[in-house]
Amino acid sequence: MHLFTRFGVSAMLAVSFMISGCTPRNKGDTGNTFQTYQPSKVKGLDPIYADDLYSGTEVGRVYEGLLQYHYLKRPFVLVPNLAEAMPELSADGRSYTFKLKKGVLFQDDASFKETQGKGREMTAEDVVYSFKRLADPKLVSTGWWIFEGKIEGLDEWRDSAKAGAPDYSKPVSGLQAVDRYTIKITLKTRSAQFLYALAMPFTSVVAREAVEHYGKEFLNHPVGTGPFRIAEYDRNSRLVWVRNPTYRTELYPSDGEAGDKEAGLLEDAGKPLPLVDRVVVQIFEESQPQWLSFLSGRLDATGIPKDNYGEAIGGNKDLTPDLVKKGIRLYKNPGIDVAHTTFNMKDPLLGKNKLLRQALSIAYDVKPYIELFFNGRAIPAEGPIPPGVSGYDPDFKNPYREHNLAKAKELLAKAGYPDGKGLPPLEYVTTSNSTSRQATEFLQKTFAAVGVQLKVTTYSWPEFQAAVKSARGQLWSFAWNADYPDAENFLQLFYSKNASPGPNDSNYSNPEFDKLYEKSLTLLDGPERTELYRQMARMVAEDCPWIFELHRSIFSLVQPWLKNYKRHAFEHNTAKYLRVDPALKK
Repeated sequence: MHLFTRFGVSAMLAVSFMISGCTPRNKGDTGNTFQTYQPSKVKGLDPIYADDLYSGTEVGRVYEGLLQYHYLKRPFVLVPNLAEAMPELSADGRSYTFKLKKGVLFQDDASFKETQGKGREMTAEDVVYSFKRLADPKLVSTGWWIFEGKIEGLDEWRDSAKAGAPDYSKPVSGLQAVDRYTIKITLKTRSAQFLYALAMPFTSVVAREAVEHYGKEFLNHPVGTGPFRIAEYDRNSRLVWVRNPTYRTELYPSDGEAGDKEAGLLEDAGKPLPLVDRVVVQIFEESQPQWLSFLSGRLDATGIPKDNYGEAIGGNKDLTPDLVKKGIRLYKNPGIDVAHTTFNMKDPLLGKNKLLRQALSIAYDVKPYIELFFNGRAIPAEGPIPPGVSGYDPDFKNPYREHNLAKAKELLAKAGYPDGKGLPPLEYVTTSNSTSRQATEFLQKTFAAVGVQLKVTTYSWPEFQAAVKSARGQLWSFAWNADYPDAENFLQLFYSKNASPGPNDSNYSNPEFDKLYEKSLTLLDGPERTELYRQMARMVAEDCPWIFELHRSIFSLVQPWLKNYKRHAFEHNTAKYLRVDPALKK
C-alpha cells in the first residue's frame, strides 16, 4: 500500500538494547495483548482513503477483502480471504467469478437497526456496493486508480454520478452479484495485476448501513468483518483493538516455506485466528519515546531508530550479545520500496525546466545520506523499480544520480541559473518530526553547495499528505512501499491519469510513457513486459520528476514473548497471526 515517510518503515519494525526485569502492562492487558505502534497519526479508518502505510495497517485489522496473502509463503502468494476459493477465470481472461464464504458476519453495531444491533451476513451485494463506493466521484477516494479504466462499465457509472447524486442501484455490467454468495467481475481487457487489487485495503468490504448511519463520521466508526473491532480510538495518541467475538472460523496456516517449521512458525498450525485478544497501538511521532517504550517492555516489536542503531547492532551487523541474552530476535529483510524527493511538475518553474531538475538530482549525494539516516541499511536507487521485482535492471546507472557538483553547476547554468543566481528559494514541504527536520537540513546543505536555497514548510503527517494531494509546495520527500509484488505498482506513480489526488503526486505527464504503460497492462509476465518496464524506468530517469534516493533493508527487533513473527511486505492484516506468551513477560 502505499505512501509513508522516508523513515516510517524502519521506525515501525524493530528495537533496542536493554529490557528491565519487570514488564509493566497497559491497563486492561490480560497478557495476551500485542503491543505495537505507529510512527504517525492515523488519519482515519475508512478503507477508500487508506492510501498510506499507517491507515492501511489499521484498516486491515477490522476490514477484509476478497483475497489476502499467505502469511508464510515466499514468493508472495494470494489466497482466499472473504472468497471461498480463488476465482474461476473465463476463457478470454477477462472475467473472474468468486464464490463467497457463507456465514461471514459484520461485527455487531448500532447501525444494524433491523437486527437490533446484531451484525448481519456479508453478501455479494456488499462487494458490489463497496466497489461502487470506491468509484463514487463525490467521495474522492484516493484508491480509485486501482479500478480506473479496468472494470467494464464502472468508469461510465462514475461519469454518470458526476452530474448528480450517485445511483448505487444502477447496474454496472462488470460488477454482478450473480446470487447471494457469487460475485462476477468482468474487466475491459485482461490484467496481470488485477487480482492484487483485491488484497489491498482499498477494496475492503463495508456495510452500507454503517456508512449511511455514521455519515461523515464513518471514518471514525469502522464496522467490518475482520478479526478485531475498535475499542478505543484517539488518532493522535492510541488505538485499542479487541477480538471480534463474531469472527468467522479462520485457521493459522499449516504450511509455509523451507525453514518455517524449524523457526517455530508452524507451532500454531490449525489454530483459530486471531491468536491475541487485544492489539494496543501507540502513536509515537518521535523515535525516542518509542525506543524507550520498547526498552521497558511496552512494545513487542519495533524498528531501530538511527540514533540508537549502535546500541542494538554490532560491527558485524548482528545483534549485540546483551540483546541476544535477553532473547530478542533480529530480522533483516529487503524492502520492496523506493524513497525519493518529488518535484511538483505542476509548478511553473520546476515542471518546465528539466535541466534544473537534473541539476538538483546530480547535486544530491545519497551515500552520506544513507549512512547518516539509515546506518547503511539501504542501497542507492537508480530508478523507480526496486530489486526483487520483474523489471529491475541491476546494470542500469542513472546519469543524474552520480554525485557530481561540477556537472550539477554546469546543468544549473544551462537551466538559466548560474551558481543559483536569479533562482528564488524553492518551497520544500515536509513533516514536523525531529528526524525529518534533520533530513531537511541535510537537503538544504546539499542544494546550497550549488547555490540553491530551500524555504521549508512543515506539517503533521495528515496535513502533509493533504498538502501533497493539493500540489502545494514545489518539492517534498516520500517513500513508496509496494502494494503488490509487481513493478507496475511503481510505474503507475508516473501515469498521467493517476495525477493528484491519485498516487502520481509529482503530476508527471508524458504521452509516450503513458502509451508504454497502457501496453504493459495487457501483457503477462515475460520478456516483452519486462523490457517495457525497463524502457519506462529509463524514461523517468531522464525526465527527473523525482530524485531517486534509496531502497531500504528493514531491520526488525522482536521481544522473546512475541511468537509467529515473520515480516511481510504487505502486512496490513498480519496481527491476527501473532501470539504473545504471557509467561515469558514475567
